[in-house]
Amino acid sequence: MSNMSSAGRDNTHIWVRAEKKENERRVAIVPKDAETLIKAGYKVTVEASGQRCITTDAYQSVGCHIAPEDSWTEAPADAFILGVKELPDADEDLIHRHIYFGHVYKDQPDWQHTLGRFVSGNGILYDLECLVDENERRIAAFGYWAGYAGAATAVMTWLGQQAGLVPPVGSIGSYPNVEALLAELRTGLEKVGNKPNMIVIGALGRTGSGATDLGKALGMDISKWDMAETASGGPFPEIQKHSIFVNCILASPSCPRFVTADDIQVEDRRLSVIADVSCDPESAYNPIPIYNRSTTFDSPTVSAVAGDNPLDIVAIDHLPSMLPLESSEDYSKQLMTALIDLKEPEKGIWGRALDQFNRNIARL
Repeated sequence: MSNMSSAGRDNTHIWVRAEKKENERRVAIVPKDAETLIKAGYKVTVEASGQRCITTDAYQSVGCHIAPEDSWTEAPADAFILGVKELPDADEDLIHRHIYFGHVYKDQPDWQHTLGRFVSGNGILYDLECLVDENERRIAAFGYWAGYAGAATAVMTWLGQQAGLVPPVGSIGSYPNVEALLAELRTGLEKVGNKPNMIVIGALGRTGSGATDLGKALGMDISKWDMAETASGGPFPEIQKHSIFVNCILASPSCPRFVTADDIQVEDRRLSVIADVSCDPESAYNPIPIYNRSTTFDSPTVSAVAGDNPLDIVAIDHLPSMLPLESSEDYSKQLMTALIDLKEPEKGIWGRALDQFNRNIARL
């Protein structure tokens, strides 16, 4: 297949598409970083969007070209189409070079169909999850804010349980800033008169640090686990002694099973909320195999155990959109490390992502 090299080409074109996933208000690049790219010789087109947390005018004011919403299919063939979440379901061939979180490399449902669209259209996916440095460390991630929001939704769920609500949370929205979110949670905890304790697995990573910081901000008792604490491979009865478990470990063949159907049968279970921030319920490697579907902002929880001692799971795969402005600003700053070198999409960070794409299409 052709890799459509643009090495050395002036005015490499980045086309920022509007997100179509419901409640997805994030964007991969914010205006000040778009301006930096324009000054470095890039052309940046941004689609209009009433859903995005940053106004279209803010992009136009720094020199971005503005295009109608959902017009990326008509973008020049050599443009890089930049997004955050998956493309809408469709069958049309994909002719462009796309940059977004594909969720197709771990045998997720429809992975073959999605990658097949790239193959038939001679397009390329540079999966954001595969933008790594020479040490295989991701150069940009929403992890911190995913962990922060995941822990926050867990506390909301716990508060709903204390109030006897079924489901414990009706819906979740986005917040203008962190302070507004914390104020709401503190008010809820004050009404209840006590606080849940929390265990965070993956506490040493970016996602785990976000979850931990949310717990600290609310004055919660937190157990911080990472590889050393899970090296035994399980079972892990200690998890059942915490009100909230926040999972920040990505599903993989080597990942232990943290909570199984047998684990939650113990009579003295305190565990009542799981926030699966990594959120790969449909993967064969799901480390919490007591549920099998993601949840949404409109329906945030899935019940694993009903009754007087409930267990509810939050598994929203775009949690940082709860705090879209902070998470977008943070991610954009990180992503600039790679975007500034996009004029050479077969080298370095981009070359490694291209290798991943080629390896996975070879599986079809």
